[in-house]
Amino acid sequence: MNSSKYLWLPAPKNLILLPDNVHVWRINLDQSAAELQYLTTTLSSDESARAQRFYFPEHRQRFIAGRGSLRTILSRYLGITPQEVQFDYEPRGKPFLASRFSHSGLSFNLSHSQNLALCAVSKNRQIGIDLEYIRPMSDLESLAQRFFLPREYDLVRSLPDEQKSSVFFRYWTCKEAYLKATGEGIAQLERIEISLTPTEAAKLQTAKGWSLLELLPAENYAAAMVVAGFGWDVKCWQYGEVRD
Repeated sequence: MNSSKYLWLPAPKNLILLPDNVHVWRINLDQSAAELQYLTTTLSSDESARAQRFYFPEHRQRFIAGRGSLRTILSRYLGITPQEVQFDYEPRGKPFLASRFSHSGLSFNLSHSQNLALCAVSKNRQIGIDLEYIRPMSDLESLAQRFFLPREYDLVRSLPDEQKSSVFFRYWTCKEAYLKATGEGIAQLERIEISLTPTEAAKLQTAKGWSLLELLPAENYAAAMVVAGFGWDVKCWQYGEVRD
């Protein structure tokens, strides 16, 4: 798959995001106690309250790591502190930058699964990203039948067991990334047509005017990103690593 050519590099101190750039950040959600303590200080009061509602400590810590890292990343583009970043929310809960930052043109999307998160950032382009940990599921074929188009379901069903999960989650992340980019809900999942094979990269068949890219953030993960328009250049950064 062409996604394998992207390397996760330390980010430069001086980040430059041009209109034809897309930046993807890989974030480890299992952070040290010291880093979690710092990231907690970046959260707003409503985010802190949300963090406290998680029953399991690891879920609370991963939420703090994800939201704090997102604030830190966006603050670097905006030239402000992480605490100064403000969000508004779409009806389905997707965050976007508050209107006071609209002049920046920044759009972003965050996805997390297990101990990993991906954050995609662009300028004046709608963007969506989805990440899933590849795992065996007993209801995989029934989910594929419900949410995938017949030819997609037939492909999943025809594969040997050891390939079913990876192909299922590739389909899923591609569809989810498109729906996150457009703002549509999961109810539309079965309307998004994706063409892929176990050895060929995915292509978005349904919609004109959108680009699809699969990513390989780590072993046993599937990820995909959908961006408005074409001709953009992607750079992949490792959060927490900075080069001179």
